Amino acid sequence: MRDVVITGIGIVSAAGEGIDAHLEALSAGAPRIDTESFAPYPVHPVATPDYDRQIAKKSDQRQMEAWQKLGCYAAGLALDAAGAKEDAELKSRMHLIVAAGGGERDYAVDGQILTGLRAAENPGVFLNERLMGDLRPTLFLAQLSNLLAGNISIVHGVTGASRTFMGEESSGVDALRVAHARIASGQNDIFLVGGAYNAERPDVLLIYEMGGFLWKQAYRPVWERPAEGGGMILGSGACFLVMESREHAAARGATSLATVAGIVSDRSRRTPGSVGQALRTQIAALNARPDAIVSGATGIKDVTEEEQAALRETFPEAALHATGNVTGHMMEGQVPSGVALAAALIARGQSNEALVTSVGHWRGEGAVRLTKAE
Repeated sequence: MRDVVITGIGIVSAAGEGIDAHLEALSAGAPRIDTESFAPYPVHPVATPDYDRQIAKKSDQRQMEAWQKLGCYAAGLALDAAGAKEDAELKSRMHLIVAAGGGERDYAVDGQILTGLRAAENPGVFLNERLMGDLRPTLFLAQLSNLLAGNISIVHGVTGASRTFMGEESSGVDALRVAHARIASGQNDIFLVGGAYNAERPDVLLIYEMGGFLWKQAYRPVWERPAEGGGMILGSGACFLVMESREHAAARGATSLATVAGIVSDRSRRTPGSVGQALRTQIAALNARPDAIVSGATGIKDVTEEEQAALRETFPEAALHATGNVTGHMMEGQVPSGVALAAALIARGQSNEALVTSVGHWRGEGAVRLTKAE
């Protein structure tokens, strides 16, 4: 089995752009927060980047939704950081895996249809006619999750095989897990992997509030929220990583930031105690001995308490960080951003081994072990 290393990181969120801004945010307290736009639900708005720097054509920017632009921008940053941006031959064989949701709604059309349904003689016929007539083909296609991969291929010239995973937090874990497995086995040499999320949307806030998942009080750090009822604060942003075999990185003169020593994922039944047990099993499978932990905990009661207890019990001396305190909860982008922070801690000499955990708000547990790139 070949060693897998991270050679490029591209990240943008409420904490800003680039790994330096995110490492500073680890100890700076609360990230940027908007308590007014969607009150009573706070969100962590992205520090909007200068999209022209990574998406040169305005026409490309106009046809992308916010989450697609964020993802495409972060992918460009990762390629730059890995020294791959100008290497057309390398990008032609670089594979791409994206963790993504289902796209954004057209609120104007939704409102018009809902209003018209009230007076429609035949609501079913009315709904079908309006959906077929009011949603332009380009607009309808914008709902497809794999358009982010398509835009990255078009804008940045990454033209190897691409895959798109859906499934909220778990999709981010599995995107990295599959890339790692294919590189380690020798099936492929290099991948661009990541996810993007736009939290500044009424429709997603409605979805998660219906499940009782959202935090509705003044900002509190992730670990403090369960004592006050619990809840997550969504965050907009994106993170992409360039992963490749150690030999491939060395051959092209790329600097390895950290080694991805193992990735595991599972879906427990979420009975009392199941999260703690799942994490302990995953930690044992990875043979993890971290001095730093980067958790993707949501802040939701019970599951967050179980995760914190398991981590503190198993690694009482390890520094424990929560990405939710840096970026907000980025769903599909949560695990890639956690891995980015952990890799940066190792690359900067602030950690020798790091563990990244992910306990999804509803289902899915994952863990990633990173070590120094020798």
